[in-house]
Amino acid sequence: MAEAGAAVGSYHIIREGEEVVLRVNYEGTVVIPSLEDSDIVMQRVIDIIAEIGRVTKIVLTQKRDYEYDYTQAAIIYEIAMLYKDFVKERLRKEDIVDTQCSHAQAEFSRRYAIVTNVMFRLVRSDPLGAYVELRRELRKEQIILEQESKSHAGCANRYVTFLHKLINQFEKTRLIQFAAADLAGYKLGDRSAYRTYLSPVIKPDFMYTKLMSTYPSDGEEIQAYSIGDTEVVIFRIPNSIQTLYHMMPPEFKLPEDKYELLDTARRVLAEHKPTAQEFTDPARMRQVFYDIGSDLLEELAEMQNINLRLQELDSLTKILNRYTIGFGLIEVLLSDERIQDITINSPMGRASMFIVHADQGDCVTNIIPTSGEGDSWASKLRLISGRPLDEANPILDTNLILPNASARIAVIGPPLNPSGLAYAFRRHRDKPWTLPLFIKVGMINPLAAGLISFLVDGSRTMLVAGTRSAGKTSLLSSVMVQILRRYRMITVEDTLELPVLALKDIGYNVQSMKVASALTRGSTEISAAEGIRSTLRLGDSALIVGEVRSDEARALYEAMRVGALANVVAGTIHGDSPYGVFDRVVNDLNVPRTSFKATDIILVANPVRSPDGLHRWRKMTQLTEVRKHWEEDPLTEGGFVDLMRYDAKQGVLQATPDLINGDSDIIKNVAGSVKEWAGDWDAVWSNIQLRADIAQAMVDAASKANNPDLLEAKFYVVANDMFHVISERVRDQLGALDSKRIFFEWNEWFKLAIKKEAARGA
Repeated sequence: MAEAGAAVGSYHIIREGEEVVLRVNYEGTVVIPSLEDSDIVMQRVIDIIAEIGRVTKIVLTQKRDYEYDYTQAAIIYEIAMLYKDFVKERLRKEDIVDTQCSHAQAEFSRRYAIVTNVMFRLVRSDPLGAYVELRRELRKEQIILEQESKSHAGCANRYVTFLHKLINQFEKTRLIQFAAADLAGYKLGDRSAYRTYLSPVIKPDFMYTKLMSTYPSDGEEIQAYSIGDTEVVIFRIPNSIQTLYHMMPPEFKLPEDKYELLDTARRVLAEHKPTAQEFTDPARMRQVFYDIGSDLLEELAEMQNINLRLQELDSLTKILNRYTIGFGLIEVLLSDERIQDITINSPMGRASMFIVHADQGDCVTNIIPTSGEGDSWASKLRLISGRPLDEANPILDTNLILPNASARIAVIGPPLNPSGLAYAFRRHRDKPWTLPLFIKVGMINPLAAGLISFLVDGSRTMLVAGTRSAGKTSLLSSVMVQILRRYRMITVEDTLELPVLALKDIGYNVQSMKVASALTRGSTEISAAEGIRSTLRLGDSALIVGEVRSDEARALYEAMRVGALANVVAGTIHGDSPYGVFDRVVNDLNVPRTSFKATDIILVANPVRSPDGLHRWRKMTQLTEVRKHWEEDPLTEGGFVDLMRYDAKQGVLQATPDLINGDSDIIKNVAGSVKEWAGDWDAVWSNIQLRADIAQAMVDAASKANNPDLLEAKFYVVANDMFHVISERVRDQLGALDSKRIFFEWNEWFKLAIKKEAARGA
C-alpha cells in the first residue's frame, strides 16, 4: 500500500493478487466524488493514474464508496496515458508552425494557446470536450487552408497534420470509440454523455458488499414486491435469456447523518469481536448485540443532536447487526421467501450473485460481494459450525440460522478452489412442507398424497431420491409432518436442514442429532454411522436420516433390517430412478444387495424442464415399491414396481395398473395387519382415496378462502389428527372404516375449524 497523505484528494493503492485498486479520499468536501459528474474529480483521478500507472479499479470515498470496475478504469487509464504521452513528448514550435513562414510567430502563439489548453487542461477534466475542440479546430484550419495562398499553405499544412495526429490518438481510446457517434453538438461542460459509459457501483463505506443501484435502462419489469423495508424489482433483459433480480435495501437509502451514525457505531463495536462461545448461541448473541447497538446508536444520536424515532432506531440497529456480527446483504436476500438458492462464484468481487427464484427461476442479481466479505463469512461459519475450513479441509458444509430464515451453506476454498472462496446457500422454507402444499404447487397430486399418507401410517421404510435441487429434503419434511405427533422421531443429519425446531413448536416429540460431515477430516464430531446405530438404543422412534451419502448407509440398513424402531424409517439419497438408488446404495456405498430389500418405497423427485430449456418445475416422477423376491438385480427380476409414474405428455402423476388393480406387496402387507382391510382391496383403495379427498378438500378450501395458512403444518397436523380421531370413532360406532362417513364428519369439523381460523385472523 502506498500512502499519499490524508487530505481531500489524497489516495492510496491496494494490491490484492491481480487487483490494483486506487482509493481516492473525498471525505469532508462538497465535491461530488463522481468521475461522470465532476470535472475536478476526473482531473484528479487522471493525474494520479498518469503518475502511478495502470489500475484495475477506482474507488472514490465519501461516506459511500463509488466504485468503478475494470472496464471503466481502463477507459480512464487510456485518457491518462494519452495525457502523459503528450506531456512527455513536449510541444515543440516546429510541430505546429513552419519557422520559415512569415507569420510563424503570431500563428505559433495562437495555436500553442489552443493546443495547450486542450491537451494540458481539458483532456484531464473533459476528454470528450477535448476531442470535440480538436475536431472543431481541425475543421476551421482546413477552411483557412483552402482560402490561403499557396505561399502560406505549408505553414497551415503542418498544423493540420499535427491536429490529425492528436485526433487519431484520441480515436484509439475506448471512450472516443464509444461516444464518437453521439458528439454532434456537444457543449463543453455538459457531462451527461459520461453517464452512459461511467456508472459506479455505490455502497456505504461500512459495507463490503457492492450493489448496482440503478435500474437497467432497457429492462422490462416483470415482478415487484417488498420484503419489509427492502424493495425488490425483477427485470427481463431484452436480447438476453437472463433475468435481473434488483434489490434495494434500506441501508442504501439512508441520509448522510444516519450513515455517519452507523459508521461511528460500527467502529466502536469492531473493538469487540464475538468469541467462539458466543457463536454457539447465535440467537442470544444477536439479542445481546442488538441491545448494545441500540443503546450505542441512541447515545451517538443524542451527542450529534439527531432525533431518532423508535422505528428508525430499530431499523438502524438491525442494519448495524448485519454488518458487525451478521452476514450483510445475504441476510436480506435470505429473508425473501421466494429465493431458493444463492450462489457466489470466485474470485469474489468480479461478478454478481446468482439466485434461483420460486417464480422467475434462475436470476442474476445487482449484488456483488467482495473477497473481504467472503473471508468474514468464512471466519464466522468456522465459529458457528465448529468445523475447519483450511487447506487440509477445503470444503465446509454447515447450516445458518438467521432471524428471518435458515439455510444450508457449502463453501469451497483453496486448494480445491484456487481462485479463492465460493459459496452456495440453500434456503430452507420457513415452515415445514406438507402434502397439501405440494398439491398446490403441482409437485404431487391428491392420489399421491393419499398413498404417501397410507404408507406412513403403515410404518414403511422409504428413500426419497432425486437429483440436486429436486426437492428431496422438502419432500422428506412432508413425510415427517405426516407422522402422528404421538410417536417419537429421531433425526440424524450432518448439516441441519430438516424442520426440527418448527415441528417441536407444533408439539412433535422429536430429537435431533448432528453428526460429522463425510467431507470433513479430523473432526471431533460423531460419525453418521455411529449416530444412526445409537438411535437403536434410544427406544421406539421413527428414524429420519437427512441424507444417505457415505458409511451411514450400512448403519441405516441395519436399522431397517433389525426393525427395532417399529416405525417409519426414511432418508434422502441422490439418484434419478429406483435403479439409480439401488446402484448408489449397493455399488457406491457397499451395502449388501440383500440388505437393500429392507427398502419398501422409493419416492423419486426430479426437475421437469420446458422444451425451450428456460423453465423447470419440481415434480415427483415415481412412487415405486421394492419387492423382495429378486436375488441379483431388482430391475431385470421385477423387483421395482411403479405404483405411480409421471406422464410427461399429460404433465401429471398417474396411478399405474398395478396400483389400481391392487397388485402391491407393500400395500397388502400394510393392509394385512388391519382387520378391516385384510383381503379387501376395495376397502384399502377406499381409504387411500379418502386421504386423497381430504388433501384436495384442504387445497380447495385454502384457495377459496384465500388463506394459505390452512395448508401449513400448524393447521395441517391438527386436521390429520382429527382424521385419525374421527376414523377411530366411526370404526367403533359402525364396526368398519366407512370412508363416506369419515369424510362427512371430518368435513363438518373442517368447516368449523376454517370459521375459527377466519375469526382468529380477523
